[in-house]
Amino acid sequence: MAATAVRYLRAAGAPAARATRGARNTHPGSGRPGTDRPGTDRPGTGTGAESGTLPKADLRAVREDERAPVDPAHFRRVLGGFASGVTVVTAPAAPDPGERTPARASSAAETGGTPGPAGFACQSFASLSLDPPLVSFMVGRTSTSWPRIARAGVFCVNVLAADQGELCRAFAVSGADKFAGVSHRPAPVTGSPLLAGVAAWIDCEIHAVHTGGDHLIVVGRVRALDAAEDAGDPLVFHRGRLGTFAPVDGRD
Repeated sequence: MAATAVRYLRAAGAPAARATRGARNTHPGSGRPGTDRPGTDRPGTGTGAESGTLPKADLRAVREDERAPVDPAHFRRVLGGFASGVTVVTAPAAPDPGERTPARASSAAETGGTPGPAGFACQSFASLSLDPPLVSFMVGRTSTSWPRIARAGVFCVNVLAADQGELCRAFAVSGADKFAGVSHRPAPVTGSPLLAGVAAWIDCEIHAVHTGGDHLIVVGRVRALDAAEDAGDPLVFHRGRLGTFAPVDGRD
Protein backbone atom coordinates (compact mmCIF):
# COMPACT_ATOMS: atom_id res chain seq x y z
CA MET A 1 0.00 0.00 0.00
CA ALA A 2 2.80 2.43 0.80
CA ALA A 3 4.40 1.84 -2.61
CA THR A 4 1.04 2.44 -4.28
CA ALA A 5 0.57 5.72 -2.41
CA VAL A 6 4.05 6.91 -3.38
CA ARG A 7 3.49 6.08 -7.04
CA TYR A 8 0.20 7.95 -6.94
CA LEU A 9 1.77 10.93 -5.21
CA ARG A 10 4.40 11.28 -7.91
CA ALA A 11 1.75 11.14 -10.61
CA ALA A 12 -0.62 13.55 -8.89
CA GLY A 13 2.15 16.01 -8.11
CA ALA A 14 3.05 16.52 -11.74
CA PRO A 15 2.74 20.22 -12.61
CA ALA A 16 1.01 19.66 -15.93
CA ALA A 17 -2.77 19.98 -15.71
CA ARG A 18 -4.52 17.59 -18.05
CA ALA A 19 -8.10 17.66 -19.21
CA THR A 20 -10.16 14.60 -18.34
CA ARG A 21 -10.58 11.83 -20.84
CA GLY A 22 -13.39 12.65 -23.21
CA ALA A 23 -13.99 16.11 -21.72
CA ARG A 24 -14.83 18.98 -24.06
CA ASN A 25 -13.32 22.44 -23.64
CA THR A 26 -16.72 24.14 -23.58
CA HIS A 27 -16.88 25.58 -20.06
CA PRO A 28 -14.12 28.11 -19.42
CA GLY A 29 -13.22 28.36 -15.76
CA SER A 30 -15.19 25.24 -14.74
CA GLY A 31 -12.36 23.57 -12.87
CA ARG A 32 -8.98 24.01 -11.21
CA PRO A 33 -5.57 22.52 -12.03
CA GLY A 34 -5.46 18.92 -10.91
CA THR A 35 -9.19 18.66 -10.27
CA ASP A 36 -9.53 15.48 -12.28
CA ARG A 37 -7.39 12.86 -13.93
CA PRO A 38 -8.19 10.11 -16.42
CA GLY A 39 -9.03 6.82 -14.79
CA THR A 40 -10.29 8.16 -11.44
CA ASP A 41 -13.65 7.09 -10.07
CA ARG A 42 -16.04 9.99 -10.39
CA PRO A 43 -19.72 10.55 -11.24
CA GLY A 44 -20.39 9.85 -14.85
CA THR A 45 -17.56 7.40 -15.52
CA GLY A 46 -18.74 4.16 -13.93
CA THR A 47 -21.53 1.71 -14.65
CA GLY A 48 -24.11 4.33 -13.78
CA ALA A 49 -22.92 6.47 -16.68
CA GLU A 50 -23.22 3.54 -19.08
CA SER A 51 -26.82 3.00 -18.01
CA GLY A 52 -27.61 6.69 -18.36
CA THR A 53 -28.29 7.36 -14.67
CA LEU A 54 -25.63 10.06 -14.35
CA PRO A 55 -24.33 12.58 -16.86
CA LYS A 56 -20.64 12.46 -17.67
CA ALA A 57 -18.68 15.20 -15.93
CA ASP A 58 -17.45 17.86 -18.35
CA LEU A 59 -14.45 19.36 -16.58
CA ARG A 60 -11.11 20.78 -17.55
CA ALA A 61 -8.31 22.79 -15.95
CA VAL A 62 -8.32 26.57 -15.77
CA ARG A 63 -5.75 27.96 -18.20
CA GLU A 64 -3.11 30.43 -17.04
CA ASP A 65 -4.74 33.23 -19.03
CA GLU A 66 -8.16 32.64 -17.47
CA ARG A 67 -9.67 34.00 -14.29
CA ALA A 68 -10.66 31.52 -11.59
CA PRO A 69 -14.47 31.29 -11.25
CA VAL A 70 -14.31 32.18 -7.53
CA ASP A 71 -12.06 34.71 -5.82
CA PRO A 72 -9.73 32.69 -3.53
CA ALA A 73 -9.87 35.24 -0.69
CA HIS A 74 -13.67 35.30 -0.79
CA PHE A 75 -13.75 31.50 -0.94
CA ARG A 76 -11.60 31.22 2.20
CA ARG A 77 -13.62 33.87 4.01
CA VAL A 78 -16.95 32.17 3.34
CA LEU A 79 -15.76 28.63 4.04
CA GLY A 80 -14.09 29.86 7.22
CA GLY A 81 -17.59 30.18 8.68
CA PHE A 82 -17.79 26.40 8.88
CA ALA A 83 -16.53 25.32 12.33
CA SER A 84 -14.62 22.05 12.59
CA GLY A 85 -12.74 19.94 15.05
CA VAL A 86 -8.95 19.82 15.00
CA THR A 87 -6.74 16.77 14.57
CA VAL A 88 -3.08 15.93 14.19
CA VAL A 89 -2.38 13.26 11.58
CA THR A 90 0.79 11.31 12.35
CA ALA A 91 2.77 8.50 10.74
CA PRO A 92 5.77 6.45 11.88
CA ALA A 93 9.25 6.97 10.48
CA ALA A 94 9.72 5.41 7.06
CA PRO A 95 12.91 5.21 4.98
CA ASP A 96 13.03 7.29 1.82
CA PRO A 97 13.99 5.08 -1.14
CA GLY A 98 14.27 8.08 -3.44
CA GLU A 99 16.69 10.96 -3.45
CA ARG A 100 19.92 10.70 -1.45
CA THR A 101 21.05 14.28 -0.97
CA PRO A 102 23.55 15.42 1.69
CA ALA A 103 20.70 17.12 3.57
CA ARG A 104 18.68 13.94 3.62
CA ALA A 105 21.69 11.91 4.64
CA SER A 106 22.37 14.32 7.52
CA SER A 107 18.75 14.10 8.67
CA ALA A 108 18.83 10.32 8.53
CA ALA A 109 22.09 10.19 10.47
CA GLU A 110 20.62 12.33 13.23
CA THR A 111 17.71 9.92 13.64
CA GLY A 112 19.64 6.67 13.57
CA GLY A 113 19.58 6.03 9.82
CA THR A 114 15.96 6.89 9.07
CA PRO A 115 13.94 10.13 9.20
CA GLY A 116 11.74 10.69 12.24
CA PRO A 117 7.96 10.42 12.40
CA ALA A 118 5.75 12.75 10.39
CA GLY A 119 2.73 14.77 11.44
CA PHE A 120 0.66 17.84 10.63
CA ALA A 121 -2.36 19.69 12.05
CA CYS A 122 -5.49 18.90 10.07
CA GLN A 123 -9.04 20.23 10.31
CA SER A 124 -10.30 18.57 7.13
CA PHE A 125 -10.97 15.19 8.73
CA ALA A 126 -14.23 13.26 8.50
CA SER A 127 -15.86 9.89 9.06
CA LEU A 128 -16.55 8.32 5.67
CA SER A 129 -18.00 4.82 5.98
CA LEU A 130 -19.16 2.41 8.66
CA ASP A 131 -18.97 -0.78 6.59
CA PRO A 132 -16.13 -1.00 5.81
CA PRO A 133 -14.85 1.41 8.47
CA LEU A 134 -13.28 4.30 6.55
CA VAL A 135 -12.23 7.85 7.41
CA SER A 136 -10.80 10.60 5.25
CA PHE A 137 -8.67 13.71 5.44
CA MET A 138 -7.47 16.28 2.93
CA VAL A 139 -3.90 17.45 2.55
CA GLY A 140 -2.33 20.07 0.30
CA ARG A 141 -0.38 18.75 -2.65
CA THR A 142 2.55 20.94 -1.61
CA SER A 143 2.65 19.45 1.90
CA THR A 144 6.10 18.28 3.03
CA SER A 145 4.59 15.89 5.58
CA TRP A 146 2.35 14.00 3.17
CA PRO A 147 5.12 12.26 1.16
CA ARG A 148 6.47 10.78 4.40
CA ILE A 149 2.99 9.62 5.44
CA ALA A 150 2.48 8.11 2.00
CA ARG A 151 5.75 6.19 2.27
CA ALA A 152 4.69 4.81 5.66
CA GLY A 153 1.37 3.67 4.20
CA VAL A 154 -0.33 4.17 7.57
CA PHE A 155 -1.41 7.01 9.84
CA CYS A 156 -3.09 7.85 13.13
CA VAL A 157 -5.64 10.63 13.54
CA ASN A 158 -5.28 12.31 16.93
CA VAL A 159 -8.42 14.26 17.87
CA LEU A 160 -7.30 17.22 19.98
CA ALA A 161 -8.92 18.25 23.25
CA ALA A 162 -9.79 21.84 24.18
CA ASP A 163 -6.57 22.32 26.18
CA GLN A 164 -4.29 21.27 23.31
CA GLY A 165 -4.17 24.50 21.35
CA GLU A 166 -0.40 24.78 21.71
CA LEU A 167 0.01 21.25 20.41
CA CYS A 168 -2.04 22.20 17.37
CA ARG A 169 0.16 25.23 16.72
CA ALA A 170 3.32 23.13 17.05
CA PHE A 171 2.13 20.77 14.31
CA ALA A 172 0.88 23.60 12.09
CA VAL A 173 4.38 24.92 11.38
CA SER A 174 6.64 23.67 8.61
CA GLY A 175 10.31 22.76 8.84
CA ALA A 176 10.55 22.43 12.62
CA ASP A 177 10.93 19.30 14.75
CA LYS A 178 7.25 18.98 15.54
CA PHE A 179 7.71 16.07 17.93
CA ALA A 180 10.27 17.80 20.15
CA GLY A 181 9.04 17.56 23.73
CA VAL A 182 5.78 15.90 22.67
CA SER A 183 4.84 12.77 24.60
CA HIS A 184 3.54 9.95 22.44
CA ARG A 185 3.40 6.17 22.15
CA PRO A 186 2.94 3.81 19.19
CA ALA A 187 -0.63 3.25 18.04
CA PRO A 188 -1.54 -0.44 18.57
CA VAL A 189 -1.72 -1.59 14.95
CA THR A 190 0.32 0.74 12.73
CA GLY A 191 2.84 2.10 15.23
CA SER A 192 1.99 5.68 14.25
CA PRO A 193 2.55 8.25 17.01
CA LEU A 194 -0.42 8.38 19.37
CA LEU A 195 -0.15 11.73 21.16
CA ALA A 196 -0.69 11.94 24.90
CA GLY A 197 -3.85 13.58 26.18
CA VAL A 198 -5.89 13.48 22.98
CA ALA A 199 -9.66 13.15 23.14
CA ALA A 200 -9.72 10.25 20.68
CA TRP A 201 -7.52 8.44 18.18
CA ILE A 202 -8.09 6.45 14.99
CA ASP A 203 -5.36 4.08 13.75
CA CYS A 204 -5.50 3.56 9.97
CA GLU A 205 -3.91 2.11 6.86
CA ILE A 206 -4.01 4.14 3.64
CA HIS A 207 -6.89 2.72 1.61
CA ALA A 208 -7.03 5.11 -1.37
CA VAL A 209 -5.87 8.54 -2.53
CA HIS A 210 -7.84 10.77 -4.87
CA THR A 211 -7.15 14.16 -6.45
CA GLY A 212 -9.14 17.16 -5.28
CA GLY A 213 -7.82 20.25 -7.05
CA ASP A 214 -4.84 21.59 -5.12
CA HIS A 215 -5.40 18.96 -2.41
CA LEU A 216 -5.35 15.19 -2.13
CA ILE A 217 -8.21 13.26 -0.56
CA VAL A 218 -6.77 10.46 1.55
CA VAL A 219 -9.03 7.58 2.58
CA GLY A 220 -7.95 5.42 5.50
CA ARG A 221 -9.21 2.01 6.57
CA VAL A 222 -9.66 1.97 10.33
CA ARG A 223 -7.75 -0.77 12.15
CA ALA A 224 -8.21 0.41 15.73
CA LEU A 225 -9.71 3.38 17.56
CA ASP A 226 -10.68 4.60 20.99
CA ALA A 227 -11.70 7.68 22.96
CA ALA A 228 -10.55 8.90 26.34
CA GLU A 229 -13.03 8.08 29.09
CA ASP A 230 -12.46 11.44 30.73
CA ALA A 231 -12.30 13.42 27.49
CA GLY A 232 -13.59 16.94 27.96
CA ASP A 233 -14.55 19.47 25.32
CA PRO A 234 -12.94 19.23 21.88
CA LEU A 235 -10.70 21.83 20.30
CA VAL A 236 -12.62 23.76 17.63
CA PHE A 237 -11.41 25.85 14.68
CA HIS A 238 -13.55 28.70 13.33
CA ARG A 239 -12.68 31.73 11.19
CA GLY A 240 -8.95 31.24 11.69
CA ARG A 241 -9.18 30.95 15.47
CA LEU A 242 -9.06 28.08 17.95
CA GLY A 243 -11.81 27.75 20.53
CA THR A 244 -13.96 25.33 22.50
CA PHE A 245 -17.41 23.83 22.22
CA ALA A 246 -20.40 25.26 24.12
CA PRO A 247 -23.64 23.22 24.13
CA VAL A 248 -26.88 25.10 23.47
CA ASP A 249 -29.42 22.36 24.28
CA GLY A 250 -28.71 22.19 28.02
CA ARG A 251 -27.40 18.62 27.89
CA ASP A 252 -23.92 17.51 29.02
